[in-house]
Amino acid sequence: MVLLRNFLNMFNIPELRRKIIFTLGILVIYRLGNHIPVIGIDIDKLFQMMSQQGGLSGIFSYLDLFSGGNLRQCTLFALGISPYITASIMMQFLSLSIPTLEQLSKEGEYGRKIINQYQRYLTVIVAVVQSTGFVFLLERYGLVIDPWFGSRVLFVISLSVGTMFVMWLGEQISLFGIGNGTSMIIFAGIVARFPDDIIKVIGGIQEGILDPIKGIFLLIVVLAIAAAIVFLEKGDRKVPVQYSRRVVGGKMYGGQSTYIPFKINPSGVMPVILASAMLNIPMFILTMLATRWPYFKALSESFAAGGVVYSILDFVLIICFSFFYTALVFNPEELADNIKKGGGFIPGIRPGKQTADFFSYILTRIGLVGALYLAALALVPGIIHWLLAMPFYLSGILSGTALLIVVGVANETAAQIESYLIEHRYEGFLSSGRLRGRGMR
Repeated sequence: MVLLRNFLNMFNIPELRRKIIFTLGILVIYRLGNHIPVIGIDIDKLFQMMSQQGGLSGIFSYLDLFSGGNLRQCTLFALGISPYITASIMMQFLSLSIPTLEQLSKEGEYGRKIINQYQRYLTVIVAVVQSTGFVFLLERYGLVIDPWFGSRVLFVISLSVGTMFVMWLGEQISLFGIGNGTSMIIFAGIVARFPDDIIKVIGGIQEGILDPIKGIFLLIVVLAIAAAIVFLEKGDRKVPVQYSRRVVGGKMYGGQSTYIPFKINPSGVMPVILASAMLNIPMFILTMLATRWPYFKALSESFAAGGVVYSILDFVLIICFSFFYTALVFNPEELADNIKKGGGFIPGIRPGKQTADFFSYILTRIGLVGALYLAALALVPGIIHWLLAMPFYLSGILSGTALLIVVGVANETAAQIESYLIEHRYEGFLSSGRLRGRGMR
């Protein structure tokens, strides 16, 4: 009852109500793109091919997860938001290696606008490259009805324009809606796959190809993974900070105690998204080589989503990106310097370099736990499929990557909604009774 009341309270705040309705409207427009196919493609034959396992269907089925089924139906939004994610990864690395971009990243809002504009240009290039490779693969498998130069140009333009429109939709959500636009687009694409997976499991049980006990166990595993993600995403290490008293202009400041929370997973879902985007490149190259030279087929199948090589590389990349992204989010020297300037110190630790070393030590230990937790999620689905001897692959509800993104985005969005509720004197959406406890103090 309390949860229902808090849910209804969201629509009592005009600003929050507008943001939620706007976000839902944008997501509806995004999903409508799923019904606008690209001209000249044999959709039925493509759907049948992607229902198989291995080879070309492996990479297509994996990319199809993040496009919400658009790739399977070869729609205008077939590439989804993946070119924009790839471009953002490239810009992050370029900003660290090119002095001009590094200087722009430090110039505040103006520098971010310039870098974002470069990122949009790079997104167009990535979209053109991916759509070009996509159309040649389709021609190789005889999925283009009338292959010629004009049809290729039309296909590349259609998918590139669709990608830019999806990117624009995500930016509108970030500006005028609730949540991060890119994450919400990915969230919508993954959630759109859940009904298909559920129907697939129920149909397998009805047809007798899946044991009902395995189906129940599968449900328990999915719920357990989701619960573990929520629990670990909320975990943090609280470092106490004591501020000394000082007198400024006849007024006394400081003297209070507070703490700095270090989350177990400070980088969120970004390492998983970055690792997935990075692995798309060799997957795509090996798939194209396998279509021309048969001896690349075995390597291409092992590199497909769920394969041995893919799982190992995904595990390693997630760990590397976790430390990389944590280093971008937290700067121990800067954090220690800010605390020192504010007259604060950590009990038992000298201000300055020792405090920075202590923060580095904490971030390394916590970051390792968070990185291993994220990387383990990438391996769990493959292990479960192998243990249960699943007759089909569930790329949505039994994907640690997909569940982490869904739960992470849902938590971040719920936290933003909660901040609006608390600001307008309503009980928190995630934890009820918070305001009541403050009032009693």
